[in-house]
Amino acid sequence: MLIEIHSDTPGVRRTQRAVEALKNGELIVYPTDTLYGVGCDIHCKSAIEKIYALKFMDKKKPLSILCKDFTQIAEYAHISNYAFKIMKKLLPGPFTVILPASNKVPKMLVTKQRTIGIRIPDNTFALQLVEGLGAPIITTTLETDEEMIISDPEEIHDRFSNQISLVFSEGVSYSDPSTVIDLTGPELVVLREGKGHIGGAE
Repeated sequence: MLIEIHSDTPGVRRTQRAVEALKNGELIVYPTDTLYGVGCDIHCKSAIEKIYALKFMDKKKPLSILCKDFTQIAEYAHISNYAFKIMKKLLPGPFTVILPASNKVPKMLVTKQRTIGIRIPDNTFALQLVEGLGAPIITTTLETDEEMIISDPEEIHDRFSNQISLVFSEGVSYSDPSTVIDLTGPELVVLREGKGHIGGAE
């Protein structure tokens, strides 16, 4: 089902509907401050497996998660003083931060390096989903057969309506993906240039 939404003022009913779908192990598509994300409850293994199947994605490849704040990040990752200093300058914002994963992260989401990608997007609706669920949610883009990211929620709905329960639309996204930074070591490493600009964060 395709549902129009405004991220800044999503409304209680729409947010509750999305959260109920997540609690029921369903997949939803939602806007972020970059591209549309397809997500599910981090603790629902069957739903995570649905995402891997949906994307024809090797289960050895990691999926990132959305957290609502730094307190929640600290539950799922180990944050050094240096990493915290950088993250305070960049988040919420269009960044995916690679951190050492804690034991609370489901094993299927942890890389061989024991890391996890985490976002705090600058998007009210996305953060309300995490707040309402009481746990992080998966965040990943959807691609065409030609591996082009799908930025039109109507196209997502038409292609995946049999596998995704709800698609929340704010219209076509013209954003770049998030900038991916690795903060597992003593200094910041940019793994992918995207929408987020580091500036003087270092």
